[in-house]
Amino acid sequence: MYNTEQEKFFLQQSKLWIANDPEKDHLDELKQIIDYADWKYYVMDNPVLSDGEYDTLFKKLKQLESRYPELITADSPTQRVAKSLTQSFPTVNHLVPMLSLENSYDANDLIEWDRKCRELSGEQVIEYCVEPKFDGASISLLFEDDLLLRGATRGDGVQGDDITTNTRQIRSIPMGMAIGKKGISLLEVRGEVVLTKEKFKQYNERLIAEGIPLLANPRNAASGSLRIKDSTEVSKRGLDAFLYHISFWQTVNGERPYQTHYESLQLLHALGCKTSLKDAKLFQGITEVIDYCAEIESGRDALPYEIDGAVIKINRIDLQDKIGQTSHHPRWAMAYKFKARQASSKLLQVEYQVGRTGSVTPVAKIEPVSVGGVTVSSISLFNEEVVKEKNLMIGDTLLIERAGDVIPYVVKSFPELRTGIETPIIFPVNCPVCREVLYKPEAEAVWRCTNINCKAQVIERIIHFASKDAMDIRGLGDALVRKFYEQGFLNTIDGIYHIPFEQMKGLEGFGEKSILNLQQSIEKSKTQPLNRLIFALGIRYVGETTAKTLARSINHLHDLYDMSAEQLCQLEDIGGKVAGSLVDFFSHPDNRRLIESLELSGLQLQNMQNVHHEGGSLNGKTFLFTGTLTMKRSEAEALAEAAGGSILGSVSTKLNYLVVGEDAGSKLEKAKKLGTVIILTEEEFMRLIK
Repeated sequence: MYNTEQEKFFLQQSKLWIANDPEKDHLDELKQIIDYADWKYYVMDNPVLSDGEYDTLFKKLKQLESRYPELITADSPTQRVAKSLTQSFPTVNHLVPMLSLENSYDANDLIEWDRKCRELSGEQVIEYCVEPKFDGASISLLFEDDLLLRGATRGDGVQGDDITTNTRQIRSIPMGMAIGKKGISLLEVRGEVVLTKEKFKQYNERLIAEGIPLLANPRNAASGSLRIKDSTEVSKRGLDAFLYHISFWQTVNGERPYQTHYESLQLLHALGCKTSLKDAKLFQGITEVIDYCAEIESGRDALPYEIDGAVIKINRIDLQDKIGQTSHHPRWAMAYKFKARQASSKLLQVEYQVGRTGSVTPVAKIEPVSVGGVTVSSISLFNEEVVKEKNLMIGDTLLIERAGDVIPYVVKSFPELRTGIETPIIFPVNCPVCREVLYKPEAEAVWRCTNINCKAQVIERIIHFASKDAMDIRGLGDALVRKFYEQGFLNTIDGIYHIPFEQMKGLEGFGEKSILNLQQSIEKSKTQPLNRLIFALGIRYVGETTAKTLARSINHLHDLYDMSAEQLCQLEDIGGKVAGSLVDFFSHPDNRRLIESLELSGLQLQNMQNVHHEGGSLNGKTFLFTGTLTMKRSEAEALAEAAGGSILGSVSTKLNYLVVGEDAGSKLEKAKKLGTVIILTEEEFMRLIK
């Protein structure tokens, strides 16, 4: 980014302006010196000024700008810090969707992927670029006319949250880049926000001093930091950002400014961005790629950042374009995930938790141990069968692993290390909460409490009902549900809509504003669509997808009262086990009383989509969309439903229309083989619904 002469000049001038007061004519030069110092410190990890010298220059720049405010520019180093709290994070569209990467966990997957790439590209040997996969939070940056215009989170891949103000607090992200000198007018760049292991440790030490619960890992710390409303707090976190992909470019002459992925990394580096260029390697063929992935994995602990794998990309952009992508991931890239982290610990005791459906789950309490940067002290043992299968005893030494570096579980015990003081794990015969005798259905591994009034079940059902993916009652979280239950304010699901708010006034932690917010959130939940209510009821085996299937098949929730298991099995993806659970639930008098109470409370039990769309031109027809469409897939689905159609989740004999966009994948092939599905382009679909 800077040549030797420029660096020498900036260093000489920095000493001059530290010792003397610069004038108005020197303001641009002072900004350039500070930008240079930031680049050396945050991007190159090679500071050229002491903290005191840097602070002196920064203070002098602020003084000059206060005297001549008309000279303040958007890319000035002083403009990183916001002057007020961010009130909200508006949703913005990415210029190009942020797709996920397909994952691989062993060398055989990479060999098979290489075979497909060679087959699709027509190349005998492919050149790959391999770089570390940072374990952080994904971001998208937009630069226009040399300035950082916008920063956004990944979101759903199509839209993300506008976090521009917080992005400016990350010193390794330039406030501006001289893209104009490269003939570029608009540039969208993807990257990963991370927190170094050392910064993470320091931040947790600060939380300890303040009596605040610790954060689990650097990834969570980085992700959470991006959505903090106080940008000054963001600046204290010491976040860093590696930029690794150019997703969109616009040049004056219309020519691509790079021809390979490696050249794009070089371009970003030359523009002053922090990249993985020094660790990125080029290889001919997949064999050397596999060796380098192993090398990266063996050295991951020596890196200052957490990484959870390596990313392999076809280097040539023309081959990337030729191979293309699905609606979910590019076919020309693969994430090679490292083996899960492992550690050993001692089993101290086993506790038993009761879930909302009465399932009793044994939970191992172990000596706290760090596994992949996360301190683990509790691990689910799932059921009694697992305890027996793994031959576990209290006092055993256990091998712990985090699957996918996320969920901890017990791999095995070490019986050979037993000393004779270990004791067997005896599964309870009574519910640990209500003391009801436990029951284990035939062909199941889980013991259950059959008392539906069991305190633990009641609380868990209420928590589930109010959760984000169910009725989404903001503010009524786990802790508050438990508190309300203990104080007698809430002991049933329908009781949510009859909470005695008047009695709560004056209680510690419940001011007028917090009560009003909760009241509004509860009232808003009454308008949630029927599929959310079905899911919120907590019916065994009924997840979000099944709830949507059920909602589409009825006009009113009461319709499910009289549906037989045979009728339910006719619906998409509903088998005998789910159908049996539904019949049991809706035939139970207590559940019917609950549903009637919810309806009297004002909840929406009708399927309003069916009410509005009944009699449409495509009434009764089923649709499925695949590939990349010009419109959002949710918009296309809404258009089909508005015309009376319904959406399926997979290709089957029940599917009438498959609408295909660009890069349609396996769904298209399966539909062709069935021979009964009508395949439409997006244009044909639009003509059909009109």
